[in-house]
Amino acid sequence: MYEFLNGIFSDKKTETVFRVFGIWHILYMLIIFSIIIFLVFLLKNKNQSIKEKAIKIAINFAFGLYIADFFIMPFAYGEIDLEKLPFHICTSTCVLCFLSRHTKFFSKYTKEFALLGLLGNLTYVIYPAGVGQYLIHPLSYRAFQTLLFHGTMTCYAVFCLSFGDIKLDWKKCYKDLIMICIMVIWAIIGNYLYNGNVNDYNHNFNWFFVIQDPFYLLPKNIAPFIMPFVNVIIFFIADMLVYLVYFLIKRINLNLLNKS
Repeated sequence: MYEFLNGIFSDKKTETVFRVFGIWHILYMLIIFSIIIFLVFLLKNKNQSIKEKAIKIAINFAFGLYIADFFIMPFAYGEIDLEKLPFHICTSTCVLCFLSRHTKFFSKYTKEFALLGLLGNLTYVIYPAGVGQYLIHPLSYRAFQTLLFHGTMTCYAVFCLSFGDIKLDWKKCYKDLIMICIMVIWAIIGNYLYNGNVNDYNHNFNWFFVIQDPFYLLPKNIAPFIMPFVNVIIFFIADMLVYLVYFLIKRINLNLLNKS
């Protein structure tokens, strides 16, 4: 049975490979964004209860993909990839967004988790370097699962914003900054705990890019002292751009309503 499942989920090495910004990556993006846009327009005039169900289905499905991956990884890669632990912004926000829908305590931070999830997962859909480096067939489990997971998380956040489940307020944007700082500290803890040499096996994680920048431009001895601050600045700027787009769309919709 293991050999059979390994044959299904393992990386497929063929002449056709997944490359960042290659035709298959562009096709994945077109499918993901088209589905999200289609669903938003399909549900925008439905009652709020249906929209809330769609939001919950999206995050439950994303969380299900994340948990199922731990059980499938031994068949796909021959081991459980520790890099999938929730210390990266994509995986950690998946867990936190799920908890925000099912627990009273975390529900207070639904907006912050959703926005961070949008930034992290949308970035990875656009630039999935972690998939491209393996030079695998575009329909291999690794490629398909990764794009499906990040696409679903992006869909969840877009649903939250589009359906009025979360509302942005310039006066409260400082909460996003605090949450970004907490996420950076959480990633630093994860890298500190899990990185190192054990039984001749070198763990060299770079969760949330707090150890090294993703393009390896900074010297390795300097990057860990710079990247945490760079991440906070970059993600907060990106967060403010989301606010800007959000309020521009609201203004456009208001103007259209007034004209009609």
